Amino acid sequence: MKSWRLGLVLLLCAGLGLALTSCLGTSPAYISTNKTHNVHMIVKMNRGDYWNTVKLGAEAAAKEFNVKLTFKAPDSESDIDEQITMVEESIKQKADVIILAASSYMGLAQVVDQAEYYRIPVVSVDAEVGSAKVKTYVGSNGYEAGQKSAERLIDLLNGYGEIGIINFTNSTSGQTSSTGTIDYGARDADEREKGFLNYAARFPNVEVVQISYTSSNTADAEQLTRDMLRNHPRLRGIATLNETASQGAGKVIQELGPGPLKMVAFDSSPSMLEMLQDGTVQATVIQNPFNNGYLAVKYAVEATEGMDVPERVDTGTKLIDLDNMLWPENQKLLFPFVR
Repeated sequence: MKSWRLGLVLLLCAGLGLALTSCLGTSPAYISTNKTHNVHMIVKMNRGDYWNTVKLGAEAAAKEFNVKLTFKAPDSESDIDEQITMVEESIKQKADVIILAASSYMGLAQVVDQAEYYRIPVVSVDAEVGSAKVKTYVGSNGYEAGQKSAERLIDLLNGYGEIGIINFTNSTSGQTSSTGTIDYGARDADEREKGFLNYAARFPNVEVVQISYTSSNTADAEQLTRDMLRNHPRLRGIATLNETASQGAGKVIQELGPGPLKMVAFDSSPSMLEMLQDGTVQATVIQNPFNNGYLAVKYAVEATEGMDVPERVDTGTKLIDLDNMLWPENQKLLFPFVR
């Protein structure tokens, strides 16, 4: 490993330590830690650096607030039926509270209402769900994140050219799952895409020529990228809207070698930071998955104790590039070595 890359590793690890310290030192005195809280967290997928970091934050909060944390996730973000089953199981197991990162905005709405019927509060994390029964949402603003991606990519292209987008679910498909639930896709995917397109619409010389949707599979994202490049040989930029799409598209662009194609990615996996360093990717929009997990558990505990919780908790997004990735405040957001 080159010495400068080793320095980057050490700095990022130090940032992770700072983030852990800052979160673990904020236990509010008014939350009772004498009672054990039975919290079930159900996220979109059981793999990936992003979800591993969400889990890490949740586990930190669980230790602080005396929580018995049960973590569940399907193999794929597109497995709506499995998520529904997991929520139903948590209801039967009499969880004190359920934390849910819904893979489908409307597909999980009915089972969330069911949890409320059994007096089990639901906290939404990362992706919203179409139920008025949710106690609070903890996560980033997807629309603003999409706008940040578009702003940087269009700036890189000097305000003109063809752009392709690789998103992670098609929120307008309206397909029916095997349980009879209508799947309208993930709300965060929809909001990021809307934000990007609305910003791009300001530029008459920018054309979004194709939007493709991956089922959270890296190989699928790679193939979608190859198809997009073949269909649009004059493509000047690609925006990817989640970690899996970013890894797949980045791998294809990396294989092509240096060229005029620009890419703005999403999230901060180790491979994405490597691609920032070698110039494959020019920027990435990152969230705060550690805080998402930590705060979701914190507010879940408050909800079980009958406390008022905010309707929304925006944990923010930030655009990272080579110029700012080593800033101390940004190191706290970059968790590339979570296992």
